[in-house]
Amino acid sequence: MKKFNKIDSTIVPLPVENVDTDQIIPARFLKATTREGFGENLFRDWRYLPDGSPKTGFILNDPSVKGEILVAGKNFGCGSSREHAAWSIEDYGFRVVVSSFFADIFKNNALNNGVLPVQVSQVFLNGLFQIFETNQTAKISVDLEKQIITNNDTGDSEHFEINEYKKYCLTNGYDDIDYLLSIKEEIATFEKN
Repeated sequence: MKKFNKIDSTIVPLPVENVDTDQIIPARFLKATTREGFGENLFRDWRYLPDGSPKTGFILNDPSVKGEILVAGKNFGCGSSREHAAWSIEDYGFRVVVSSFFADIFKNNALNNGVLPVQVSQVFLNGLFQIFETNQTAKISVDLEKQIITNNDTGDSEHFEINEYKKYCLTNGYDDIDYLLSIKEEIATFEKN
């Protein structure tokens, strides 16, 4: 996984509530056994017509809207527990998902796959959506070390919570196996004693 410290990026807004994992990555695309290639089918049924042509008006089909931060409505990642949802978000290029509420399983899957879920108040979330309407190039800063998200256009910021172990792993670019390998000498010493 990539190390995560601080990201300054424009946002990609998706002001839709109750986005479930089947909307994030439809079940028919879950046949692959590796994590690569899922980004092309992120929000597939919202992005493309049945013939495969892009739907006009969907935010990911707008070439002028780019960013590493997806800002979504309340209750993002609900539904089934598929890890592929986090794979598709990461593979598309998002490093952060911001919402006012995440489904627990999605939140853990995101953290396990290098995507930082940042839970903010509904008021702060609404401010992000509003700023995009007036300034599509406005940047948001996400500082993992300080656990602060800042709307650089307005100066508004909020503290966000994260499990200390997951924070350590993201900061160092570790998944669970990488973490265990990083302390293998300590483990060997413990076993020896």
